[in-house]
Amino acid sequence: MENTVTLNAEQALKKQKVTKVIIKIFVYAFLIVVAITTLFPFYWMINTSLKSQSDYINQNPQTWFPTEIHFENYYNALNNANFSDYLINTIIVGITSTALGIIVTIFAAFAFARLHFKGRDTLFALLLATMMLPGELFQITNLVTTMRLGWQNSFIALILPFLVSVFYIYLLRNNFKQIPNELYYAAKVDGTSDMKYLWKVMVPLSMPTITSITILKLMAAWNSYIWPRLVNVSGGRPMRLVANWLMVSFTDAQTNMTHYPMRMAGVFIVSLPLFIVFVFFRKHIMRSVSRSGTKG
Repeated sequence: MENTVTLNAEQALKKQKVTKVIIKIFVYAFLIVVAITTLFPFYWMINTSLKSQSDYINQNPQTWFPTEIHFENYYNALNNANFSDYLINTIIVGITSTALGIIVTIFAAFAFARLHFKGRDTLFALLLATMMLPGELFQITNLVTTMRLGWQNSFIALILPFLVSVFYIYLLRNNFKQIPNELYYAAKVDGTSDMKYLWKVMVPLSMPTITSITILKLMAAWNSYIWPRLVNVSGGRPMRLVANWLMVSFTDAQTNMTHYPMRMAGVFIVSLPLFIVFVFFRKHIMRSVSRSGTKG
């Protein structure tokens, strides 16, 4: 009897192990398929960027590998259509909007997390409700306001409308609320002002989240495409960013043909900084987001 029970237990254990192995195989197979699907566009971008224009036009269907490698596409892309001007505009807009946006986010998150005033929770709920609205609605109203104020083709139009992000305020506010109230009360007993407590205690303790917000805002400025196109009108100084550079460049004015290998080289150049940032800061970003969502 004991042998039968032991045998049944061993068979059940073997079945559990086989089931776990099968589940792992399906999970890893699914992850491999997702990874290949995600990485394939990047491979195709690099593959196209190393081809010549004639190879790209004449090959039908396109080959998986270039017949000849043309690294000069990258050099020509960097020297095409005033790339340095677009890059400088992007750096100015990215740094300025990020610095000002972080300051606004810190003060707003502190007010909603620590200060007590009438209607605080209602106001915060209304701000969160705006996240349910499509972003295009804000772009329309912002564009009308920008046009009426005469801010077209200016850094103000690229920076001011997007200084405030409700999502970042929500993240930082939740992080602030995780700081024990005892620290705040102890600081008040010692005569510390709210501003001093904010910059000396709360900001240092929330630096991982603030760092992640900084990175995300810089990436958003780097990827900005639609809004710079909307606020740039003909007849003025162009104030577009690197994402716009990819679309306005690499087209021959005489033949109206686009040099797609060179454009793909430009796409790789523009995407590389974001890829590097994500590789080095991905754990930092995920950790701060998960921490900010545990309370509040």
